[in-house]
Amino acid sequence: MAKLSTLIIILAIVASAHAAAVWLRRATPQTVTVESEEVFCSFLPKTPGEEIGDSEDDAIPFCTEANPANAPGAKKFPNGFIKSANFAKGKGFVQITGTIDRTKYKLKKSDGGGQYDTKAPSGAVCKGFKNFVNLVEPDINTFCIRCCTDTKKCNTRISTKGCAVVVPGDYS
Repeated sequence: MAKLSTLIIILAIVASAHAAAVWLRRATPQTVTVESEEVFCSFLPKTPGEEIGDSEDDAIPFCTEANPANAPGAKKFPNGFIKSANFAKGKGFVQITGTIDRTKYKLKKSDGGGQYDTKAPSGAVCKGFKNFVNLVEPDINTFCIRCCTDTKKCNTRISTKGCAVVVPGDYS
């Protein structure tokens, strides 16, 4: 009986520690930044090869450099993942549009992609902006992110139309 009680106590401690870690991660802002063609971020699944749509609630930030000043804790994109990046700035927004090599993060050619934004993953923000929209489309090797001062500049309601419609720009 004592062994069973000890086992229950150990399981309770492990479960509490896990719950605290999940809460802490969700309470910590998941910050991305878009500053230039050289300094920018995008959300990606926390596990290589995970489907984009399946990761919308728990994706993590990746940037052109690890742990940049405006995106603390972000990981560095895998080498060769970003193939091209085109920066644009307009009234009330900044954006990056470009191409990726999905194989560098084990993303599948059959993955039509998905959208990250101010609502998912939980706590997601783009430094210095109220809103953002970020799509990754492994099937066609494109990605885009736009950070905006208001919702009218970041259309999050048409993600199925893809990067070229949601964030018009240069995808060469």
